[in-house]
Amino acid sequence: MTGGDVLPLVLLGAVVGFDTVSFPQAMVSRPIVAATLGGALAGNAVLGALCGVVLECFALETLPVGASRYPEWGSASVVGGALFADIPSASAGALVIAVVIALSGAWLGGWSMVQLRTLNARRTRRNHDAVARGDVRVIRYLQFSGLASDFLRGAALTAVVLAVALPLRDAAVREWSPSMGTTRVIVAITAVAVAASAVWKHFSGVPRARGIILSALAAGLALYFFA
Repeated sequence: MTGGDVLPLVLLGAVVGFDTVSFPQAMVSRPIVAATLGGALAGNAVLGALCGVVLECFALETLPVGASRYPEWGSASVVGGALFADIPSASAGALVIAVVIALSGAWLGGWSMVQLRTLNARRTRRNHDAVARGDVRVIRYLQFSGLASDFLRGAALTAVVLAVALPLRDAAVREWSPSMGTTRVIVAITAVAVAASAVWKHFSGVPRARGIILSALAAGLALYFFA
């Protein structure tokens, strides 16, 4: 992956990070979408989508309501999808490495969102009197500076994670010893366990939800083993 490949990924990371909170919240920041787009820029949208599906299972645990702190999946998923697509698909551990890096990037992205909101709050407090007067110029400044800061946050996060991840990925792929099948099973079991736990936690209290969840699980297992 060269510098020319990294720049489009940084711009994509900025866009999907922007979509997470600021605008337009069109769900392009969901892991399955962002990772697919990242994989497409890296040359293989299918591998990017596969990484995105795994990350989506982890993201189901996130419930972004109220003042809760949560990972920022968009920019991190771009990096994960691109890293997996950029590695030959036969490389053992490629998916594990891409997912671990994306999970770490999502945690860092969540931290960066908290810092940005703190900065926005400071800007607002400094201009409290003007906002209270309804000063249109100041209100527009606060809105646009907040939007610009969020866009730059996504770009910076993507660039930093890529800069750290690329050499780590190359070293890990060289040293990884388990087979490709083993590593993918590890990722699949972990992701499905997290997703199942999240679904159960969020919906188990809904009337008849438990029966529906268990029926869907049984149907999925039947299709897997007998179809």
